[in-house]
Amino acid sequence: MNSARLKNAVLVPTSKADNRQIYLSISQILNVILCIPFIPILLVVMAVIAIAIKLDSPGPVFFVQERIGRYGRRFHMYKFRTYSHSYDPQADKAFMKAYISGKVSNPDAPTRPIYKPNNHAQITRLGKLLRKTSLDETPQIINILRGEMSLIGPRPNIPWEVETYQLWHTERLDVLPGITGLAQVKGRSNLCFDELVRYDIHYVRNQSLVMDLTILWWTVLTVFTGQGAG
Repeated sequence: MNSARLKNAVLVPTSKADNRQIYLSISQILNVILCIPFIPILLVVMAVIAIAIKLDSPGPVFFVQERIGRYGRRFHMYKFRTYSHSYDPQADKAFMKAYISGKVSNPDAPTRPIYKPNNHAQITRLGKLLRKTSLDETPQIINILRGEMSLIGPRPNIPWEVETYQLWHTERLDVLPGITGLAQVKGRSNLCFDELVRYDIHYVRNQSLVMDLTILWWTVLTVFTGQGAG
């Protein structure tokens, strides 16, 4: 009787671990399968966007930034540039540290806090459209094919943002970061950081193919409605 209980106690977590490993393997394959057929279309779209960026404002086409991925690994994430070439990140850096620490408030409306640093004065005309439609994120297909990101997962933070994390925030680093995620379809720019992390942790603890496909569908709806875009 005791040996049977011991056997069951060992088998249950092992089974869960095996199921998770199967999910992760299938998820990685699906990332590639879903991306590859769209590469020709994306290349055309990205070429058009690149030309539009060069015509819209001076500066590089791509914005490349070091981010923190799964288990704290560093990688370079690719986006289309949406800020003006003269953009100074220092103000947003101070804002993001306060945002992650939960110390951000709106001076014009103290009862209505600001949840994301949207420095619209520094965003280009085209950049506003790219952000609203999330087309600025399309170069991250490179990160997916390199195994640094996934279609679905928490959005990756900058190293100095991660340094501001509370200990419980770090659980969101247990999976590959994604182009879109549960927090993005539930609120995007309208969430405080703790709310965002709670959604991310819920995803980390409940990952499944059904959840991934649901988030992908919600993402399409969110992009078309522009809800929470910033």
